[in-house]
Amino acid sequence: MTRLTSLSAVLALGVGLGLTAAQAETRLIMLGTGTPVPDATRAGSGLAVIHDGEAYLFDAGGGMVQRAIEAWQSMGVEELYPTNIGHVFLTHLHSDHTLDYGELAATYWWRRDDRLQAYGPTGLQAMTESYYAMQEADIALRTGGNQPVKDPSLYQVDVTEIADPGVVFDENGVTIEAFEVSHGDIHPAFGYKVTTPDKTIVISGDTTYNDTVVDMARGADILVHEVISEEGWSALPPEWQAYHHSSHTLTSELARLAKEAQPDLLVLTHILHYGAPIETALSEVQALYDGEVVLAEDLDEF
Repeated sequence: MTRLTSLSAVLALGVGLGLTAAQAETRLIMLGTGTPVPDATRAGSGLAVIHDGEAYLFDAGGGMVQRAIEAWQSMGVEELYPTNIGHVFLTHLHSDHTLDYGELAATYWWRRDDRLQAYGPTGLQAMTESYYAMQEADIALRTGGNQPVKDPSLYQVDVTEIADPGVVFDENGVTIEAFEVSHGDIHPAFGYKVTTPDKTIVISGDTTYNDTVVDMARGADILVHEVISEEGWSALPPEWQAYHHSSHTLTSELARLAKEAQPDLLVLTHILHYGAPIETALSEVQALYDGEVVLAEDLDEF
């Protein structure tokens, strides 16, 4: 398992296994590793699982669509051309996970072949209706003038609000299971377990230490998990310490979780580090956990 695997290496592996290009190894590409704190090098939360010619996106923080376009242009990931993206799964409705939801739906929608499919917690339909209202003038201009539009309804999103944990998607060799996590007073907040023929990838979403994450991630190929640097957290005022500890996972807690779950690879994302260097999140986990762990950056591939 390597970082920044090139497309040619992936396809070469597929040839060696007697697979076609579309059936090549499942790819995980980080499209946003940031937090609500503005950072020019890190887009808001988002990642893509690529399998059998399809991209499955998880979260859509600000800047995620631009990262997808970068991956298409610089990494040859055709599945991440915006109109090729057919599915997005939201963990919860905080802004740093949703600001590019409307951007994804609106980008070049008149060139889509099918509507975007969106999955997420209660409130997603209302958010989608608000996107329609925000883009009302644009939609009217594009559909009411002389612009060639093959299907004037393709700006619309097919929304599935997840009522209960369980399998929410099972098609094309990909099974996606939603499970509840503990993100402060946000109910529900979800993580996702993605199973393809060659990989199991677990995405924590935003959460404190959670036994369900342990169970879902046990023996997974990759666990993508949020984290807080304890050095940075410990310097915060007490009220902010309390808030963040009720919503996020300290490095010592994540090390304990990883010891129990034993994923092949632990990927740190949504890294809250406050005044401490961001690298403290990695070093603090590594001090307590001897498995393979990496600090993700935007456009890293695993």
